[in-house]
Amino acid sequence: MTETLQAQTGVTVTALTGNVGAVIGGVDAAGTLSDETIARIRAALLQYKVVFLRDQDLDYTAQTAFASRFGKLTLGHPIYDAPEGRPNLREMDSKQGTRANHWHTDVTFIERPPAFAFLHSKVIPPVGGDTVWANAATAYASMPAELRQFADQLRIVHSNDCDFTDDTVIERGAYISTPYEAEHPAVRVHPETGERSLLLGGFARRVVGYAPQASRDLIRVMQEYLTKPEHTVRWQWRVGDIAIWDNQATAHYAIYDYGNQYRRGERVTVVAPTPVGVDGRPSVALRGDTSAYSTGRD
Repeated sequence: MTETLQAQTGVTVTALTGNVGAVIGGVDAAGTLSDETIARIRAALLQYKVVFLRDQDLDYTAQTAFASRFGKLTLGHPIYDAPEGRPNLREMDSKQGTRANHWHTDVTFIERPPAFAFLHSKVIPPVGGDTVWANAATAYASMPAELRQFADQLRIVHSNDCDFTDDTVIERGAYISTPYEAEHPAVRVHPETGERSLLLGGFARRVVGYAPQASRDLIRVMQEYLTKPEHTVRWQWRVGDIAIWDNQATAHYAIYDYGNQYRRGERVTVVAPTPVGVDGRPSVALRGDTSAYSTGRD
C-alpha cells in the first residue's frame, strides 16, 4: 500500500533515525492535495510519529486548510487566547515568554489532548532552538515485560499546575489561575494503530493510589525509558519548516539555548478521541471545563 501511494502521489518519505522521524518531500502544503497524498502523509506520520516538510509558504488560512485534511481542528489553546480572527492558532512566540523546554506531550492536563500538531516555523534564531521528539511507543516496547505489565495498570493525574510551568511560563500565576486536571492511563492504546505508548511528560503529577514520593519515583522510572536518546530525533529548524507530530504517541522538548534571540512558530492541532488504556478505561476530566477547546471547529 505504501509503495502504491508513493507511486501515485510523488510523495517521498526519508527516515531520519531507526525509531522516529522522517522528512517528506514532494508536497506543497499550500496547494491542492489529493486524498491519496493526504493518505500518504498520514501513513508516514503514524509510522514515524513526527514528519517534517521543508520550505512551506503558509498563511493562517492555508495552514488550517492543510491541517483540517487530517481532522477537525481544536481551538488554539485551552488557556491562552488565540489571535483575533485566528481562533485555531497557538502562537509560540519567545517575545511572549513562550518556551517549552521540558519533556511533555501537549495539553495532557485535559481529558482529550489533541491528536496531531502542525507547527510552522516563522522566525528562527541564528543558532540553537532545535526541538527533540521521542517515540512513546518504542519507549514502551523497550521496557522489561514485568514493567510493561505493571505500567498497563497505572493511572496518572496530569495538571497545568506542575513542574513544567516553573521555568517555562513567565506569567505562571495567570497560567494556573484556572486549574485543570485529568486522569489518564499511563499506557494508552492508539486509536488508529493499536500500538501501546507511554502517556507521561511534564504535566504528569501523581500516580493514582500511590504516595507522593512513590508517584514521583514511578513516573521518573518510566520517563527515563521515554527520553533515551535511542528513541529520539532532533530537528534543526529552518524558516518555512512544518513539523507534524502524532501527539498520541510522542513527547517533545524545545531546547532553550538561544538566549534573547527571537523564535516564533504557529501551531494548529487536530481533535482527538479520549485516550483509552489497556483495560479499556478512558481518561477522565477531574477539574476544569475544556469542552469548547476539544470540540473544536470544522
